[in-house]
Amino acid sequence: MIGAIADGVTTINNFLNSEDCLATISCFREMGIEIKIAGDQVKILGKGLRGLSKPPKPLYVGNSGTTIRLISGILAGQKFESEISGDDSIQKRPMKRIVWPLRDMGVDISGGKKNGEIFPPLRIRGGSIKPISCKLPMASAQVKSCVLFAGLYAEGKTSVSEPSKSRDHTERILEYFGVPIEINGNIVALKGPASLKGREIEVPGDISSAAYFMAAGSILPNSEVIIRNVGVNPTRTGIIEVLHRMGANVEVLDEELICGEPRANIKVLSSSHKLKAIEIGGELIPRLIDEIPIIAVLATQAEGKTVIKNARELRVKESDRIKTISSELKKMGAKIEEKDDGMVIYGPTELKGAAVQSYGDHRIAMSMAIAGLAAESKTTIENTECIETSFPGFEKKIGLM
Repeated sequence: MIGAIADGVTTINNFLNSEDCLATISCFREMGIEIKIAGDQVKILGKGLRGLSKPPKPLYVGNSGTTIRLISGILAGQKFESEISGDDSIQKRPMKRIVWPLRDMGVDISGGKKNGEIFPPLRIRGGSIKPISCKLPMASAQVKSCVLFAGLYAEGKTSVSEPSKSRDHTERILEYFGVPIEINGNIVALKGPASLKGREIEVPGDISSAAYFMAAGSILPNSEVIIRNVGVNPTRTGIIEVLHRMGANVEVLDEELICGEPRANIKVLSSSHKLKAIEIGGELIPRLIDEIPIIAVLATQAEGKTVIKNARELRVKESDRIKTISSELKKMGAKIEEKDDGMVIYGPTELKGAAVQSYGDHRIAMSMAIAGLAAESKTTIENTECIETSFPGFEKKIGLM
């Protein structure tokens, strides 16, 4: 996204050829940006902040909530009208959280309405953007990024305040592309209109994807796992903190900073003792929101009562992840109480193989795969095609193919 609105060529190395990323590329190609893919390298011939052209048809993001929310901030600054939507899951994702700040910035944006919420498809008529000081009711990197992207086009200072700090990849990469960023606690600000210069980027491995191997190494006997070049941005390392608190044998090795993002090798050894139950909530939740389904699997193998709270955001992901992970782990014998904003899990439990569902949610599918590795007898997971949205080749890497 940033390469498309930067001046000059941006080269991305270690690109993930997942459905979500490819859907993003397709959207920018529709807006006249030349993008070349060769293996895991991508070259974007950026046309600058105002270089996008009106797409000939509605933009389609597939299953990517990140794409639809972030790209809306960029579309807000364009002189043309656009429409953007996605698959059935995307059309059920709440968009009011980005609509109201964009409207405050002077953007004509609308979508389908139901029970006071707004859903895709979104129709956006951009143009003259006003800077705002935006106070978010929740910590959300997607909403923050959307507002900051729109702020690139505004005359003056745009700031976003969150109740707690969410993942900060957007701030880091904008600064790497030459945009001065102000950070004061949980407030992030920039001044527009901005000028971005194309750069070369080395993308670290995604810690959310690495989490499944970290979990497997922690609960399967006689395991030793080394995961190389994993992003260890401090706004994303909640999973490592949780594993340490549970007593898992996890080491972060050889940390270095490249392209503004810290990365390291992660070593996991299975432990001779059981993991211990802990309580997870508060400001830790935004740092591991995508990892909660696999943490629930870990909790089934921990001694005591694990409490996960303040995570109601899970109910509006690709599936209602509180409901789906609870229901599927119960099929395998787990003892879980579903709560409005989380769950309570009692362990340790000897999981039994079962026929389970993914609900078209990649993180549920991968979490149940790890649960299946830890279970006695055969586990069958329905509809695992959804894994392609974020982790093509997962089944082979985990040893299931």
